[in-house]
Amino acid sequence: MQKIFGLIRLMRPKQWLKNVVVFAGVVFAQLYANPAALLRSLAAFGIFCLLSGAVYALNDAVDAERDRSHPHKKNRPVASGLVSRPLAYSWSLVLAVGGLLAAWTVTPGFLIVGAIYLGLNLVYSFWAKKVVILDVLLVAFGFVLRAIGGVEALVDFSPGLKSSPWFLAVTLFLALFLALEKRRAELNSLAEGAESHRKTLSEYSTRLLDQMSAVVTTATVVAYSLYTLWPSTVERFGTEGLVYTVPFVLYGVFRYLYDVEQRRLGGNPSAILSKDFSLLVDVLLWAAAVVLVIHFKP
Repeated sequence: MQKIFGLIRLMRPKQWLKNVVVFAGVVFAQLYANPAALLRSLAAFGIFCLLSGAVYALNDAVDAERDRSHPHKKNRPVASGLVSRPLAYSWSLVLAVGGLLAAWTVTPGFLIVGAIYLGLNLVYSFWAKKVVILDVLLVAFGFVLRAIGGVEALVDFSPGLKSSPWFLAVTLFLALFLALEKRRAELNSLAEGAESHRKTLSEYSTRLLDQMSAVVTTATVVAYSLYTLWPSTVERFGTEGLVYTVPFVLYGVFRYLYDVEQRRLGGNPSAILSKDFSLLVDVLLWAAAVVLVIHFKP
C-alpha cells in the first residue's frame, strides 16, 4: 500500500494546480456554457496531469541524490527510499505512454502539443536544468504549451479557434516570473548548500534574480493590459471591459512577491496559494471577473 501511495506522490498531485491553465481555452473561447466543451477541457486537464506526473516521476528519479540534501525534497518518494529508481523510471514511462494515448483520442493538435511538452521536459531533465537562464525559460515554455493545449483540445467545438499571441506572451512572462521567484526562494532557504541541490543556483544571485524578476513582472502587467485592449481581443469579446481585470493581476503579482520575499513562504505557487487566503481570493475574483465581462460585455 505504501508503494502505491509513493507512486501517487511521485505524480505530485499538489502541483496539478499548474495544469489549470488549460481551462483558459474554454473561457476565452466563450465555450464555458457548453457541457461537452467543459468535459473536453476537463479531459485535457487530466491528460496534462498524467504527462506532468510522468515528468515529475522522471525528475525525482534523476535528482534523487541532490534531493537528499534539500530540507524538504529529501522526503520525496525516491529520495527517501520509499520508491526505487527503476520503479520510478517505469512509472514515468507508463504515465507518459498513457497520457499520449489519451491525448490521441482528443485531437491531433492536442496530441502534438502533449508530445512536444514531454520532449521539452526530457531536454530539461537531462540537460537544460543545468544551464543558467535556459532552465527557467524551459519551465515557462511548459506553461505556454499547457495554454496552447487547452485551445487545441477545443478546435472541434470552434473551427478556426487559435491561441492569442498576446495571451501566450502573458502566460510566458507570468510563468517566467514564478520560475525566477522559485529560484530566489531556493537561494534563500538553501544558502551555502544551494549549489549541491541545483547546479544553476551557483550562477544566480538574489540581485540578478531581482533584476530579472523586475523585467518579467513589468512585462506581465504590460502584456496583459495590452491584451485586454488589443483590437482583436475587443472584436472577439465585443467589449473593452477586460481592462477592468488588470487591478487583480497587479495585486496578484505584488502579493506573490510579498509572499516570497517578505514572508519567505517558498517558491511553490500551489503551496503559497494554500497559505495566503488573500492571494487565493484575488485569483478567484480575477477568474470570476473575466467570465462576467466576457458574458455580459460591459
